[in-house]
Amino acid sequence: MKRPPVPAPVPAAVPVSASTSASTSASVPVDVNSEPGRDVFFVSNSVDELGGVTSWSHQMARLFTGRGHRVHVVGITPSEVVQELGEVPYPTTTLYAGQPPRPGRARAASMREQATKLTALFRATRPGAVVIVTQVWAMEWVAQADTRGLTVIGMSHEAFAYCRTSSRFPRVRKHYRDVDRMLALTREDADLWIGQGMNNASYLPNPLPFMPEVPSPRTAKVVVSIGRLHHQKGIDMLLDSWAEVAPRHPDWHLRIYGSGEEEEILQKQCTALGLDGSVDWMGPTNDVPGALRGGSVFAQSSRGEGFPLALMEAMVTAVPCAAFDCAPGVREIVHDGEDGLLATLGNTGELARRLDRLMSDKELRDSMGERARINIQRYTPETIVRRWEDLFTFLER
Repeated sequence: MKRPPVPAPVPAAVPVSASTSASTSASVPVDVNSEPGRDVFFVSNSVDELGGVTSWSHQMARLFTGRGHRVHVVGITPSEVVQELGEVPYPTTTLYAGQPPRPGRARAASMREQATKLTALFRATRPGAVVIVTQVWAMEWVAQADTRGLTVIGMSHEAFAYCRTSSRFPRVRKHYRDVDRMLALTREDADLWIGQGMNNASYLPNPLPFMPEVPSPRTAKVVVSIGRLHHQKGIDMLLDSWAEVAPRHPDWHLRIYGSGEEEEILQKQCTALGLDGSVDWMGPTNDVPGALRGGSVFAQSSRGEGFPLALMEAMVTAVPCAAFDCAPGVREIVHDGEDGLLATLGNTGELARRLDRLMSDKELRDSMGERARINIQRYTPETIVRRWEDLFTFLER
């Protein structure tokens, strides 16, 4: 892998231009007049694990395929909790049949063996090929493969501050330091990585996952939450907030969509707080637009995020959001007081007051919901995919 040609963010760091496209899906039409397509690899921990990175990877893979690029999605290991993907118009490969050996000689030997498989895939590409590594753990295998002549992009799909509290932080600094571009999701996070000596850092935001023709009517007395039942998503804090606001709105319900390892303990917390009558555990859903159209307010209580897709999905469905200000991406998506309301991270009382304000005032809900649907269209898929293509061209020079 070669050193990046410049020490600071480049065209990929130009702010997203506004768009009022009314497209109804996350696809981008093929531009027959564009330059010939590239070979593009997405390399992740798994091809189909449950989570936002997987959703993003396959959305972008479909977008690039629609633009005439030849896409291949690669995972290191099979998933324990699988996300239903349906048919995909590109090949997928999983390197291991099971989990890799524990760290040690056997692990090192297996990594070299699997890196050889990656090398074989990479060597079969046309000039101008790009490898996008979406998670730093997967980069440990890519780093051992032969990537000469390819553009390698490493991504961090979380806020700098949240990453810094995890074991991923030193691995990002180690494994992404020499890639052609290290991408964060916001300018603020990119600047923080540059402050860590990552002079190849820049940023690109996520695209809108979809654009529903029919927005929410915001008539149901329902607050919606969508996400994994995991510590990061802060559903325990959302329940604490709901315990404050629910008595003031006995005719409202909180619908929690998702599954995960904390489901049982969260349901016990719900019972202990006396909320079983107003909290509905909906399980995972394959119809996110439908789930959002059934609500009038969206709640996001995450401890950490990158550029959260669920927040974008709610806004484009015209559902106003009350969210913890847990990351630069949240502040970029939601214009506090204009198209949604933000609360200080961890302040469950403040989040309860934000929810109460939206639940109590239909006129406010409607105005914020409509503004959210318009404002969030600055992240249309066409806008974002073209910025990716501009980055590919720049890095190829």
